[in-house]
Amino acid sequence: MNRARLDDRLADLETDGYLIDASQDDANQLYLSGFTGPDPFLTLYADGEIHLLVGGLEYGRARKEATADTVERHADYDYEYGDREARNDMYARFVRDKGVDSVSMPPRGPVGTADALRERGIEVAVDTDDRIREVRAVKTDEEVDAIREAQRANEAAMRAAEELIAGADVAGEDAADGVIEPGTLLHEGEPLTSERVTQEIEVTLLRHGCALDQTIVAGGAQAADPHDRGSGPLRANEAIIVDIFPRSKATKYNADMTRTFCVGEPSETLREWYDLTERALDAALDAVEPGATGEDVHAAACEVYEDAGEPTFRTDPETETGFIHSTGHGVGLDVHESPRLASGGGELEPGHVITVEPGLYDPDVGGVRIEDIAVVTEDGYENLTEYPIEFVV
Repeated sequence: MNRARLDDRLADLETDGYLIDASQDDANQLYLSGFTGPDPFLTLYADGEIHLLVGGLEYGRARKEATADTVERHADYDYEYGDREARNDMYARFVRDKGVDSVSMPPRGPVGTADALRERGIEVAVDTDDRIREVRAVKTDEEVDAIREAQRANEAAMRAAEELIAGADVAGEDAADGVIEPGTLLHEGEPLTSERVTQEIEVTLLRHGCALDQTIVAGGAQAADPHDRGSGPLRANEAIIVDIFPRSKATKYNADMTRTFCVGEPSETLREWYDLTERALDAALDAVEPGATGEDVHAAACEVYEDAGEPTFRTDPETETGFIHSTGHGVGLDVHESPRLASGGGELEPGHVITVEPGLYDPDVGGVRIEDIAVVTEDGYENLTEYPIEFVV
């Protein structure tokens, strides 16, 4: 955690403190507390110090793991089990014991907690700027290294996926006496499905200390929907989008990468799209530097497509084909966080870790997307992605 940046960003709060009531699943909570509590707990920032209030079950581990200045347990407030009102009384006592009479809470903070504190005389304001999210966007060297490590696992998983796809046979006209459609990719005599490739990805990630809830392996018309997870048999001569976004089990930091593969002979349109997308990726990366905006980077990718006559949201906000999403997003404890590489995207700073992922989509053709992950440096960027870019495998 960048403690100096945190102190600076929260210094202008008009309240006495900043309070989070959430579990480790909330990235702001994980960042501020440094604690992987599976159940909701309180973290209070006040007077430059971070204070935790956890249940007795988590107390010992929190004292060892948390990056807080103080850690207290429910029993310190004569509470362990009880009704909601008693719990809320404890929350109010915890806050007041730190000399705090007013707190800010993030936009997605529990309404029940906020209302309960107000009923007990503590002023609660909503931090509409989501300041901790802004702080998280600029990574320390240690955080960048954690993302880099997750990216190495990501690339091992992508390699396993590519090898499975590239090693597939292609069903002919007489395949399985007509039971299997010609052109279907086969693995060990059976149709190679999105689910089978996804399984290979997940097993590989586990072996490298990472996991993910879901990934994208989408071929043909399914690849034309950027968030279609993909299902069923994969086919030759069609684009297959593989988008992997794992999270390290140890550090909790994410990575993100997409490649598009084709077994056989892609159509002329798909080849043109792939070349355009590779050019859009290069143009967008060339635009990445401190002081440039997310909008600048997005515009660089859009211009490649627009010059080639392809629609983008910039030229046609209602288009359902072409380049129909932003160019990228921040990556950290959340796989999607600040900054945004899109229209209206703000200024890039050294330490921002971003994806750059242009793509083209049309159900009648399929989809193509290429995505790298990079960190903004003092004089440009460092591409954290080492995986090659190759269409036909």
